[in-house]
Amino acid sequence: MSTTSTGLTYREAGVDIDAGDALVERIKPFAKRTMRPEVLGGIGGFGALVEVSKRFKNPVMVAGTDGVGTKLKLAFRLKKHDTIGIDLVAMSVNDILVSGAEPIFFLDYFACSKLDVGVAADVVKGIADGCEQAGCALIGGETAEMPGMYDPNEYDLAGFAVGLVEKSKIIDGTKIIPGDAIIGLASSGPHSNGYSLVRKVIAVSGEDLYESFDAKRTLGEALLEPTRIYVKPVLAAVAKVAVKGIAHITGGGLTENIPRVLPEGVAAQLEKSRWPRPPVFDWLQKRGHIEDAEMERTFNCGLGMVMVVARGDVAATMEALAANGAEAFEVGAIVARPTGQPQTIVV
Repeated sequence: MSTTSTGLTYREAGVDIDAGDALVERIKPFAKRTMRPEVLGGIGGFGALVEVSKRFKNPVMVAGTDGVGTKLKLAFRLKKHDTIGIDLVAMSVNDILVSGAEPIFFLDYFACSKLDVGVAADVVKGIADGCEQAGCALIGGETAEMPGMYDPNEYDLAGFAVGLVEKSKIIDGTKIIPGDAIIGLASSGPHSNGYSLVRKVIAVSGEDLYESFDAKRTLGEALLEPTRIYVKPVLAAVAKVAVKGIAHITGGGLTENIPRVLPEGVAAQLEKSRWPRPPVFDWLQKRGHIEDAEMERTFNCGLGMVMVVARGDVAATMEALAANGAEAFEVGAIVARPTGQPQTIVV
């Protein structure tokens, strides 16, 4: 007498290939919106083909990769997944922008325990929105379904951006001298940095994320405000004036990031009174009883990007930034650095 047994399937092991296929079909229209003429072929192949634009005579590739950190935990808690992808794109494209690079393409990595097609599609739609803002193509990515690796209701994200800059126009900070002006570009809030401290403040304050924060948003919405993407206004300014240095204000805040683009003998002196600080930072500082120095080394405090230009180029830089939708302020100056003194001074 024989018995018939049914063999195990990948789906029974926790991986649903059909769901993955459905996600690819769902996100194809999002990716299509971001295409550039350099991209050869569509999404879904084993690798994406991108040719180097003939606009560049001696192109240098600039690459960056990042995630969004524990800001994801707030997205899970609030069940809001449609803007976290903007953060993902912003963190990489703003980084490569510091060298003067134009972002050309972007890839994402989405990892989960069990694929929820609706949630993943919301995330990728946000990624496509971010790519549109940055002017770069979403050429592909990876969706990894790994049972047992993550909480069933959570996922992880990583992003990868590649841009091009003319070799003769690379911005590296070496020409910065005392007397140069510092221009700050307004942030939308904490962007995607310092969220372990943000979440700690929420926990100790006992605040309800669904309570009104201002006339338009709840507290949770204010804290999930997506990172600003500075590509178009900064590239417009770079095309108009000789920008000497750019710093993306990420983890490490104002005091740790600006020195990364400064020569040894100079320091950046910033004056707090010269730019407005978004109210969310006032809330964080008050509820968390956070010292000024800790705020400045953890958060951007209202400046998501900082540019250094010659004093005579300030007006033209501000004009180019404003014409492309950026809110900018002259926030300080480069000064000679006394031996042993910090490279960022906030007064």
